[in-house]
Amino acid sequence: MKTLGHNIRTLRRQNNWNQGDVAQRLGISIPAFSKIETGMTDINVSRLEQIAFIFGMSAVKLVSLHESSQEPSATDLEVFNKKLLGRESEIIDLQKKVIELFEELRKSKGSV
Repeated sequence: MKTLGHNIRTLRRQNNWNQGDVAQRLGISIPAFSKIETGMTDINVSRLEQIAFIFGMSAVKLVSLHESSQEPSATDLEVFNKKLLGRESEIIDLQKKVIELFEELRKSKGSV
């Protein structure tokens, strides 16, 4: 329900509406609408359809809006790739240090 509430909040803000605007369109109180947005209350199918209608979309689209908007952008992927390459370099450096320390330890044990 929190994802649905997030979708509703996002759409409300995109339309430059406050909670009172949407609550009035739905015929409910502002606290009742706030509970819908925060996911504190479950909504039935008829309320879902009513909310979707206010935003000019189907109930299915309203529910799945967050999923489709979560596609990573090319920039996000580039940043992630750079971080991953950096981490791989760190791992390789650490592996080299472990090998060096192991060789030093082996040499010191052999000289005792």
